[in-house]
Amino acid sequence: MGRGIRSVTAGVDGSRAGQDAAAWAAREARRRGLPLRLLYAGADLVLERAAEELACAYPHVEVIGTRAREPAVEALLAAAAGTELLALGTRGFTGFAGFPVGSVALAVAARAPCPVVLVRSGERPEDEREPVPGTPPGEAPYLPVVLGVDLERPAGALAGHALRAAAARSATLRVVHTWTLPYPDQDAPAGLVSLAETAAEEDIRKRLLAAWLRPWQRGFPRAAVEIEVVLGRPVQQLLRSCTRAGLLVIGRRSGPGRGLGGVAHSLLHHAACPVAVVPHG
Repeated sequence: MGRGIRSVTAGVDGSRAGQDAAAWAAREARRRGLPLRLLYAGADLVLERAAEELACAYPHVEVIGTRAREPAVEALLAAAAGTELLALGTRGFTGFAGFPVGSVALAVAARAPCPVVLVRSGERPEDEREPVPGTPPGEAPYLPVVLGVDLERPAGALAGHALRAAAARSATLRVVHTWTLPYPDQDAPAGLVSLAETAAEEDIRKRLLAAWLRPWQRGFPRAAVEIEVVLGRPVQQLLRSCTRAGLLVIGRRSGPGRGLGGVAHSLLHHAACPVAVVPHG
């Protein structure tokens, strides 16, 4: 597939985890109205079987198989330069020899020029939807999309990706920002902060978030957005927020020498839903 053709790409390796990630990518391709590109380094038979299984399960999605000849990370990074989104499984990614399980996905998420979605093994279509008694899973409303935002380094790429994901699902976008109290001054009385001061600080941060989001929301006027400002550490609060979410969106700084930070690593290992890592300047 040429670089000028928009697509969603998934790396497959013959494992169940890789196929689950490819199935998630097929659903995302259907939501976006794009073809799905499968990338595999290995025997053609595995690629053909993966493509046939997905074409049968998602007949309205064009599935195109591509056999890579480069090593895993290089092949996936090259594919990422010509796709809108790259999906990878977080377990069992062993089709590319020489890489321990998980290292390929983490290496690509740290360097890819496009958003990379890491999908846990066992992810099912119904996992991204609200359980509604009497409603078929495929017709139930989607769970919210959660966006983690650092107000010190907000990025438009994050807002755009999260809003588009939420709009494609007709889902609520829940914007979560965490903050912590500053270290108390030596003369402060035990460093205590009143509830009124905490509420005032959170109100200021909500206003800043709303102002940051406003220009991006114009492109998605029907998207429902909720802003949540929480006192606490980002990992714990975002993990809590995504326990009932269909997708968690986080950012990483792009550029030479940059990669995944400690917060991103923790979320990728422990989040209960797929995690989209979006590069930004």
